[in-house]
Amino acid sequence: MSRFFVLILLTLVTQTIFAQRATVKGVILDENNQPVPNVNIVADGEGTQSNRNGFYSLSILANKNVVLTFSHISFKKVVLRLTLTDGEDYEFNPVLKVNIEQIDEVVVSSKGRKTVEGIVNISPEQIRLIPGANAGVENILKSLPGVNSNNELSTQYSVRGGNFDENLVYVNEIEVYRPFLIRSGQQEGFSFVNSDLVQNVDFSAGGFQAKYGDKLSSVLDITYKTPVSFGASLNLSLLGGSASVETVSGDGKLSTITGIRYRDNSLLVNSRQTETNFTPAFGDIQSLIKYKFSSKFHLSLLGNFSINDYDFQPISRQTNFGTIDEPIALLVVYEGQEQDQYITTFGAFKANYFVNEDLTLKLIGSAYHTLEEEHFDILAQYRLGEVNSNIGDQDLGEVEFSEGVGSQFTHARNDLDALIFNLEHKANLVKNGNQIDWGVKYTHEDIRDRLREFEVIDSAGFSIRPPFPDFDNDQPFEPFDAPLEAFQSRRATNFTKIDRVSAYLQWSRRTYWGENEIWMNAGVRAQNWTVSGENIDRTSQTVVSPRVQFALKPNWNKDMLFRLAGGFYHQPPFYRELRDPDGVVQPGVKAQQSIHVVLGNDYSFRLWDRPFKLTTEAYYKSLSDVNIYTLENVRIRYRANNDARAFAYGLDLRLNGEFVPGTESWLSIGYLKTEENSNNTGYIARPTDQRLKVAVLFQDYVPKIPDLKMYLNLVYNTGLPTGSPGFEDPAEFQNRLRDFRRADLGISYVLADRQKQFGKGHWLNKFKELNLGFEIYNLFDNRNAITSTFVRDVNTRRQFSVPNFLTGRVFNIKLGMRF
Repeated sequence: MSRFFVLILLTLVTQTIFAQRATVKGVILDENNQPVPNVNIVADGEGTQSNRNGFYSLSILANKNVVLTFSHISFKKVVLRLTLTDGEDYEFNPVLKVNIEQIDEVVVSSKGRKTVEGIVNISPEQIRLIPGANAGVENILKSLPGVNSNNELSTQYSVRGGNFDENLVYVNEIEVYRPFLIRSGQQEGFSFVNSDLVQNVDFSAGGFQAKYGDKLSSVLDITYKTPVSFGASLNLSLLGGSASVETVSGDGKLSTITGIRYRDNSLLVNSRQTETNFTPAFGDIQSLIKYKFSSKFHLSLLGNFSINDYDFQPISRQTNFGTIDEPIALLVVYEGQEQDQYITTFGAFKANYFVNEDLTLKLIGSAYHTLEEEHFDILAQYRLGEVNSNIGDQDLGEVEFSEGVGSQFTHARNDLDALIFNLEHKANLVKNGNQIDWGVKYTHEDIRDRLREFEVIDSAGFSIRPPFPDFDNDQPFEPFDAPLEAFQSRRATNFTKIDRVSAYLQWSRRTYWGENEIWMNAGVRAQNWTVSGENIDRTSQTVVSPRVQFALKPNWNKDMLFRLAGGFYHQPPFYRELRDPDGVVQPGVKAQQSIHVVLGNDYSFRLWDRPFKLTTEAYYKSLSDVNIYTLENVRIRYRANNDARAFAYGLDLRLNGEFVPGTESWLSIGYLKTEENSNNTGYIARPTDQRLKVAVLFQDYVPKIPDLKMYLNLVYNTGLPTGSPGFEDPAEFQNRLRDFRRADLGISYVLADRQKQFGKGHWLNKFKELNLGFEIYNLFDNRNAITSTFVRDVNTRRQFSVPNFLTGRVFNIKLGMRF
């Protein structure tokens, strides 16, 4: 680790060192945007081949006119002429064609489309290797600046001051959804995205184009693999397992990829301070089927079925908190159980019609159905007392004096049935250096929801009523004659239908301004939505969102790129945003609006003859018609009245490169401030006001044993402004949780991979990849808290904030293989 931190220091304080060579790299695709493996790339006698994902990298001489030839037996060859400066990292993504005559010579900008658009591209291999309690795409995202999460059991994340509901997720251009009733991370299981099937991951933390949907914060754009040959994988661990199979027909027209996953969170949940009987069952199966009817018409089908069966029976809990001088403990004994079930079915088709070399038409349809049940009856009898802190006493750590006793009974019978249909047309036209994208989409949402939940708190033999200001209890001096009432109670039945029509149109162009390369994008999207249903006044609203992007690549010796993006971003309310705190649908809820400005810079350089890149982005958001919410674990509850304004601003930095030769690591630093003002009562911190974030993703290997590899995932976040007791005005009472510190370590030994293959007769000959791993989650056993429970002391009438801790140190073993 010492060389890692020394390298960071040197990077920030020394001049960059350039070699006398440059690098050309990229991804080779066919006409259908699918990767082409085994393409020969030759330049001045030096050469390489693209891998099975179409990726290649070739070192060439700098300051010299070099001719590169891309050739494959099944495609027309491509010739590229270019002259690169010392240490330049040039990205070239050729498209190989079969039936159409290829242009003799092609020159493409070195910066590529994703860089100028401000999109972060993440390697699928990193996703599968980097350790985490919830390993996968979201685990990697949480290591990026501006992306925050204080819950390792959840795949949800917030971006630049937004909440979990403000992030778009696409798989093969199809929008996907998550369950509605999930209230804690341990209930989730895993996200929709299956890492075994992923080919490409693009992520934008803000300032994205008009072609993406109507959300305020971010876009995660996933592309699943299209198999080119038979393949299979199997991954096993103490948390569950996954398997995938890739097939291709003899004529190459039909391809399928199918993945199945199973997860059991018992290993993680049992590391918490609450003793439980816990029997989870999280499983799903996904399949992507593609068929090429001709060179012009392709059809793909994506299907998913998942079930989360969550049975939870808490037994007891002891949480020690307070100070060294005044240690306090909360002891709880439970009765009852929680039984939740989430069954999700998703199906989609995507039809591509390639009219000609310039025009592509798409038709996408999808259906999402979820049946969710949240049923629990849990009685918690608690005792709050002073802890014996006398060192050497045989009762050290035991509770000696009880300051408060009481009980809490929570009940829920919540059921939800949601059906969502989408039908969308998209198109892409490239002509004379201009690119025009357009689309129109219709969505129908039919949601049937029954909410039945209450909480009763009893202390010293009497029921505690809600602390409303018009209620006065003078017991024992005056008799209590008011009716008993639950501390919290919600009862609602909603049959809601939402119809949406959205459309977008955008233009892009890459050109030159003198000797400087520039890229421009301008677009607009609009949406009209109508809310109706039983006992709901029919309400219709419309929003229009213009957006622009501009990128400049100056003709400088140093490789610099500047980006500016902004516009109006609207988020028409989804069903959860329409429900007020009592669970009643408010059809007149407006779309939240954000005026978003992002200024970014990419600086690519070489240090110690290895490539590095420093990305810096400053952003500002001005939000209006804000729908204030409360956040408890991963459950969000909105006020549904658009009565606030808010702002968010910050600075994100990310330094990535080969800190260790042959591996990619990065350091992320983010600063964020976001506040809201409800009814002009003054600005206070929003629930996602995560001021400082530092993350390190580091890869290394033993020099004399390169097959022994190490992966380290470090995250530090300052505490969130949450944990306020119920019924308190957050403008008068806000409590921040403790800072979040977490380190996950993975060690693996590679028995076989692409560079380590064995001949016939060897037992490893059948494996394309085989590795055995050992992981330690929460390496330093930090006691991170996700929420606070407030317990009353009836003697002093004080409320104690008792932290609810996340998982402790956990050990896991992994086995991964590919055939």
